[in-house]
Amino acid sequence: MLYSIAAVLGVIILYALFMYFSQKRAVKPLSQEEFIQGYRKAQLIDVREPNEYNGGHILGARNIPVTQMKQRMKEIRTDKPVYLYCQSGLRSGRAAQMLYRKGYRDIYHLQGGFKKWTGKVKTK
Repeated sequence: MLYSIAAVLGVIILYALFMYFSQKRAVKPLSQEEFIQGYRKAQLIDVREPNEYNGGHILGARNIPVTQMKQRMKEIRTDKPVYLYCQSGLRSGRAAQMLYRKGYRDIYHLQGGFKKWTGKVKTK
């Protein structure tokens, strides 16, 4: 019994480490100040769900939820930087990994996500 628990924990730890390092390679986290400096020259994408986006989003952002990313990836250009954000930073990290696997290399995300954003916001 103890060995099976240790094996499961080992697998979980290995998976977490794998995800951490693959995300670290795929996306560069930016502070709000760094994000503001570059997002106007990039494709700004909010990967939250439409109801979250409609509740308030960064001015100029397009909504492509992470749940629709695979189907809508062709809407994102490969020749321009991609700036992603979600509520906390988890979903944007997952979206970045998906984009990275499809050949995107200039990917950034907002550290701490929208909940830490203090810049301009638009609501619908």
